[in-house]
Amino acid sequence: MKRLHWPRWMPVDPYIVALIATVGLAALLPARGAAADVASGASTGAVAFLFFLYGARLSTREAMDGLRHWRLHVTVLVCTFVAFPLLGLAARGLVPVLLPQNLYEGLLFLTLVPSTIQSSIAFTSIARGNVPAAICAGSFSSLAGIVLTPLLAAALLGNSGGGFSADSLVKIVLQLLVPFLAGQVLRRWVGGFLARHKKVLGYVDRGSILLVVYTAFSEGMVQGIWHQVSAVRLAGLLAVEAVLLAVMLAATWYGAKALGFHRADRIAIQFAGSKKSLASGLPMASVLFGAHASLAVLPLMLFHQMQLMVCAVIAKRRAKDPEGPDGQPLSPAAPTRTAAGTAPRSG
Repeated sequence: MKRLHWPRWMPVDPYIVALIATVGLAALLPARGAAADVASGASTGAVAFLFFLYGARLSTREAMDGLRHWRLHVTVLVCTFVAFPLLGLAARGLVPVLLPQNLYEGLLFLTLVPSTIQSSIAFTSIARGNVPAAICAGSFSSLAGIVLTPLLAAALLGNSGGGFSADSLVKIVLQLLVPFLAGQVLRRWVGGFLARHKKVLGYVDRGSILLVVYTAFSEGMVQGIWHQVSAVRLAGLLAVEAVLLAVMLAATWYGAKALGFHRADRIAIQFAGSKKSLASGLPMASVLFGAHASLAVLPLMLFHQMQLMVCAVIAKRRAKDPEGPDGQPLSPAAPTRTAAGTAPRSG
């Protein structure tokens, strides 16, 4: 949690710093020839191992228990896989005036990936929202994303980027779906081991993603695709992403209110429904885009840091809101004591 509070007014995720350093390494020392083949093979294995871990960690029983709050989960899924992609398609009108085609494809891919789990839970907890609902919503989104993200990419991106073909579909099944299902099947035997070594495996997770990023950006450097992007275009991308995030934060908050959700649920919906997963998106992009993955993941990397910064500020402000026993905000003159159990603890 400390990394979400440093500095107080602008949290910078140290992992983003590591990702930027990895991009710098790929720019200075890209893998070429035999080294590129080794890096590509290792990256493929890392992606498969990541999704095996995702499957082994996901508790099917907990997910099924969360179905009783189905309205909230459906709302988050609609925000993630319907509202976001529609906004991504609307941004097509910005090409080529503000965004070049290659960055737009990365932006559209960003809108297709599932929501986060860890940071959604953390921010929901800070804001005194419904933490169990955030856990289930993030889990459902990640599970649905394994199927929906490739299908949406096939429908909306078509032959863009690396090209979506039957070969891409086979790669997705073998590198993403099969390892995930294997993790689910073996969870009863390996779940305890994973829980005991959670910290170490967390480093394995992040290291694997860094390898994926290095491989993708090395391929991009070798092919010279970075010469297609200027500082002005990057500034335009940041502006578009800022608008995208603002629209989704407002839509999830006020939309949840219009649907009759209480404050704690609205907080979970806002943080789970307005965010995108770097951990899931990067490996998927490496499979879907191949040599073009470096530009495809750039919008996602920038959006990830932006959402951390903005949501940290929002979560702190939400935490200061007094609330009554029903989870609704109190007026300034009303007493601020809450009913027992209305403020979820951190998960």
